This record gives sequence, C-alpha cells and structure tokens, in this order.
Amino acid sequence: MKALNIVSLLILILGGLNWLVVGLFEYDVVSEVFDGSDSVGAKIVYIIVGLSALYSLSFFSKVAADE
Repeated sequence: MKALNIVSLLILILGGLNWLVVGLFEYDVVSEVFDGSDSVGAKIVYIIVGLSALYSLSFFSKVAADE
C-alpha cells in the first residue's frame, strides 16, 4: 500500500507541475507529447492523474490522525 501511495503522490505532483506550466507559459506538456489533448494517450494520462487525485483524498484521514 505504501508503494501505491508514493506512486499516486508522484503522479499527482507531475500533473500539478503540468498545470503550473500551462498556467505560466500556456504550454501543455501532456498534449505535446501525445500530439494533442484529444488523443487517446493524453486522455489516459489525464484520467490517471484524476484518479490519483481522488485516491489522494484518502490521505486526509492519515494526516488528521497524525495530529
């Protein structure tokens, strides 16, 4: 389970960095790698990042338990 937490957090961080680049430079790294945001590859990456974000919601209970 610890490995899943680490992978999920890494994916979420990479997704966040992609959005930072989009916001600052209007350049979407994922869509560039997969030849457009409508491509199947880009959609899969966006779905994986979204699922990682949903999974990361479970971290709130762990953080609250630590306090």
